[in-house]
Amino acid sequence: MKLLAARRLLTIQNVVVRYRLDDLLFALPLPWWLAALRFVLPWRWLPRKRLQLSRGAALRLALQDLGPIFIKFGQLLSTRRDLLPPDIADELAFLQDQVPPFDPEHSVALIEEQLGASVTSVFARFDSQPLASASVAQVHAAQLRSGEEVVVKVIRPNLKPVIRADLAWLFLLAKLAERISAEARRLHPVEVVSDYEKTIYDELDLLREAANASQLKRNFEGSPLLYVPQVHWDLCRPKVLVMERIYGVPVTDLDTLVDQRTNMKMLAERGVEIFFTQVFRDSFFHADMHPGNIFVSTRTPWSPQYIAIDCGIVGSLTPEDQDYLARNLIAFFKRDYRKVAQLHIDSGWVPAGTRVNDFEAAIRTVCEPIFERPLKDISFGQLLLRLFQTARRFNMEIQPQLVLLQKTLLNIEGLGRQLYPDLDLWSTAAPFLERWMRERVSPRHLLGNLQSQVEQVPHLATMTRDLLERLSQPHLQDPPPPRLEARDGWLLRAAGAALLGGAGVLASSAPLTVLAAWPAWLMAAAGLYLVLRR
Repeated sequence: MKLLAARRLLTIQNVVVRYRLDDLLFALPLPWWLAALRFVLPWRWLPRKRLQLSRGAALRLALQDLGPIFIKFGQLLSTRRDLLPPDIADELAFLQDQVPPFDPEHSVALIEEQLGASVTSVFARFDSQPLASASVAQVHAAQLRSGEEVVVKVIRPNLKPVIRADLAWLFLLAKLAERISAEARRLHPVEVVSDYEKTIYDELDLLREAANASQLKRNFEGSPLLYVPQVHWDLCRPKVLVMERIYGVPVTDLDTLVDQRTNMKMLAERGVEIFFTQVFRDSFFHADMHPGNIFVSTRTPWSPQYIAIDCGIVGSLTPEDQDYLARNLIAFFKRDYRKVAQLHIDSGWVPAGTRVNDFEAAIRTVCEPIFERPLKDISFGQLLLRLFQTARRFNMEIQPQLVLLQKTLLNIEGLGRQLYPDLDLWSTAAPFLERWMRERVSPRHLLGNLQSQVEQVPHLATMTRDLLERLSQPHLQDPPPPRLEARDGWLLRAAGAALLGGAGVLASSAPLTVLAAWPAWLMAAAGLYLVLRR
C-alpha cells in the first residue's frame, strides 16, 4: 500500500481518538462482536481527559478535519433530521456552507495566477473575507468594473492528495468486501467508489461546473420554478469561477420564509416538480442539492421560485434507465405491485429466476403502509430497513448508475420534510410522470424519433453495403462451403439485408419508438423477399 494511504489511515485514527468518535459508536445498540471491540482498542485502556464538546460538535469538527469526502457525508446526513437527533443535525448543518475558510491571501494569489492579472485590475471591489466556505471551495463577493455584483469561487489548496488517499482506502475496503462477502458483491461497492471518484474529481474542475450551470440555466430559461445565476465565462478558469451574485433566503431559514408569507405548500411541490423535470424531461439533474446550495427568491413569495448554485455535481440517465424508472414509478403510484415486480425482473435489477408472486408480495408489504400519507407520518428509517431486507432476500443488486439519483432523492425528500411536512409526495409526483409518459407517445415525439431515424439512413446504407460486400466475397484462406454456387451470392446479400434490418428493428423497438423504425423494417422486408424469391 502506498505510504500516503498509510499516513492517511493514521490521521483518521488520530481524529477518531481526539474527538472520541468511538464513544459515539459504542453508545449505539451494536451486535456483541462489534461491541466487544471496545476492550481491544489500545487507546481505550489509557486515561483520557473529558471532552469539552457536545457530541454533535465533536462529530462536525472531526468531519471537518478529515476533509472533503467526510464533509460531504456530513452534508448528506444533515438533510435527514428524521434519522438524527436534533443536536447532531443542527451541528452538521454548519458543514453546508460554514466550513472554516482558508487564508484569503491564498485565494487572491490563486485568482491572480489563474486570470493572469491582479485582482484590483479585474474587480472594482473584492471582499477578502469569504462569503461562504464549503468542502471543496470558498466564495468571495466582488464587483466587476462594469458594476455587476458577482461571486468568485476558488478551489481549496492541496485537496487532491487527501482525496487520493481517501479514495485509495475506499477502493481497498470495497475490494476486500467484494472478496469476502456475497452480500457486498450484490452492492457493487467497487463500481460505486469508481463512480464517486469520477464525481469528486470532476467537482475540482470549475470550468465543468460553469458548463453545468450554463446548461441548467438554459433548461429552465424563463421558468417560474428555478433560477440559475449567469456565468461570466471570460473570467472562468479551472480553479476560479465568477458568476452573478444572487440574493435569496436560504431554503432552511423557515422563519424568514414564513415572515415573508411564502406559500410553503407550493414551494415543496415545486421542489418535487423541479426534481422530476430535471430527471425525466432533461436527463440532467443537480446532484448536490443540500440546503447550502438552494435558496428561495424574495420577489414573489406567493409563487416561490428556487435559486440553485454550485452545479459541480450533476447526473444524467440513459433513455433506457429513464423509461424503466418512469414505468416503475407509475406502476408504484397506481399500486400495481405485480408490474413493479415484473419490471424489476425484466430490467435485471433482480435475478431472472425470481418468482414474480413472491416479489410482488414483498413489495406490497413495504409500500402499502406509506401510501396516501404525508411525509411527516412516514418513518423513513423503518422504510429503509424494510427496503434493505427485501433487497437482501431477493438478491437485488444495486445500480451504480443510479447512485447519484438516489442521493439526490434523499436530499429532496429530507428538504420536503422540513419545508412542508404535510406534503403528499405521491399526488404531487404522479401527474408529472403520467404527463411525461403521454408526451413520449405523442405525434410530435414520434416525428422527432422518425427524423432521427431518417438522419441515420445514409450511415446505415454505407454499413449495409460494406457488410454485403464482405459477405459476398469468398474468404481467401478458408475453403468455400460445400455446394455453394455463384448465384448464392444474391442469397447472401439478401440474407444479410434481412439480418441487418432485423437487428435494426430490434435495436429501435424499445417502448414508444417502434413506429419510427421504418428504414429497418423496409430493409428486413426487402431482404426476406429476395431470399424467398430465390
